[in-house]
Parts: sequence; C-alpha cells; structure tokens
Amino acid sequence: MALTLNVNGQARAVEAEAETPLLYALRNDLGLVGTRYGCGIGRCGTCTVIIDGKAVQSCDVPVSAAVGKQITTVEALAGDADLHPLQRAFIEEQAAQCGYCASGILMAAKALLDTNPDPDDAEIRSALEGNLCRCGTHGRILRAIKRAAKEMRGA
Repeated sequence: MALTLNVNGQARAVEAEAETPLLYALRNDLGLVGTRYGCGIGRCGTCTVIIDGKAVQSCDVPVSAAVGKQITTVEALAGDADLHPLQRAFIEEQAAQCGYCASGILMAAKALLDTNPDPDDAEIRSALEGNLCRCGTHGRILRAIKRAAKEMRGA
C-alpha cells in the first residue's frame, strides 16, 4: 500500500502495509538509519522520533498512524553546516560513549526543550525515562541537555 509521510519537512512516499512499524519505513524505505532499532517493543527508546511535537518510540507506531503527521528524525537536527545545540553539547560533555542510544535520547531531549526551554534535573529525567543507556553516562547526558538548553535560550 502506498502511503505518504511528512518526514523532516518533506512529503515522502513509502510502500508498506498499514501495520508496519514506522521504524521500518524510516530505516528501510527512506534510508533514515539514524533512528535505531533497539528492542522492537517500545521499551528502550533507541528508536525515538518526534511526531507532532511528542517523543514516541517509532517501533510501536504503525506507519498508517503517522500519515498526516509531522515526523522529525535525528537527521533533521543538524542544519546544512551547523550541528544542533544538543548535538554540540553531547560532543562537548562526552555524553555518548558507544552512541547507540544517542539518537533516541537526542530526540527525547529535543521534544522536551521545544516545550520546556529551562527544565530542571527531575524534568529531564522524566522526559528520558523511556530511553535506556547501558554505558552509564547519565550524568553527562543531563549536563549536555542543560548546556544545550542554556545555549538555546541564549543565556
């Protein structure tokens, strides 16, 4: 079945069954491999994307449910020449050790900062509770998000 998705500001056509996970359409049909496969059951957050402003696990969303919505993947964070403040902060704080979870965490953090430009530690932890990092860089991740928030506020 032909479906049209609005991904990173562009209408993109995919050929998929209605119940196919959005993650598969993004990776396999559109080549957006920054969105990672983790657990496949919505428990690790590795596949997090933003749909209509909300961070969601794309392995849990049928592609048909994403039609007509604004989907943002990690590929949209960097501009033509500049990294997003979150990406810069993750590098500066060395927040990603292996990096596998990073794209999902970046997207969850972006969704948070888009609605709350000055979150405290508890709000950041709450926004990231669906994202697992097995490397143990949680403190650095918090610092990176706070650093990016400060930069995005111009403070």
